[in-house]
Amino acid sequence: MRKGTRAPNGNRRGQRSREEILDAAAHVMSLRGYAGTSISSITAETGLPRSAIYHHFRSKGGLLSAVMARGAHNFFAAMREAHANPPEGGTHHERMAWYMNRTAEIFTSRPDFLRLHVLLLMSDEATDAEVAEMNRQVRAEGRAYMRVMISSAFADEGPEIAQAVAEELDYFAIAGFDGSFVNAQSDPECTIASQMARLTYAMVALGEAAVAHHKA
Repeated sequence: MRKGTRAPNGNRRGQRSREEILDAAAHVMSLRGYAGTSISSITAETGLPRSAIYHHFRSKGGLLSAVMARGAHNFFAAMREAHANPPEGGTHHERMAWYMNRTAEIFTSRPDFLRLHVLLLMSDEATDAEVAEMNRQVRAEGRAYMRVMISSAFADEGPEIAQAVAEELDYFAIAGFDGSFVNAQSDPECTIASQMARLTYAMVALGEAAVAHHKA
């Protein structure tokens, strides 16, 4: 075999092991939290040696940052796909409900990433600066996405009012999404979909009040 012909296979194996490590770390950290996850627990989950983990990630903090970066990329890509081609007609409530229903599906299908994100928000375990910055970026991107959803739901009011409403409600929307996810994790009978339906009513009521204020 000529020199160099083994490199592609080696690269594929390296990429595969990196993805295996990220999968395992995301799952373990979402269940145990950052402090409760050790490199040993990840090696036990994957069957890969410690050297393989440190080959791809310089530290536990670097691994968590990579987990969050990949999770955020996949999560928001799924959101964009689910929200492609939104309805143009209908009422504010119908348009908002369309977004909320599809968001509920994404939340339900990607619990590990969301659980880890919430755990990090609610604790001071992850003090690594890189991890903190990644979590901040996830939060900022989430708020930006909320503004897109809200402004689209109120697009018939014109771009300026729609954007103003979105900027007023983005924090409220994030809080509602967080609460819906946490409630669903603690009580299986309290589904994300049912809470999104209630949140839709609240957001539309607040949004229409904001529209009336801006038109006054």
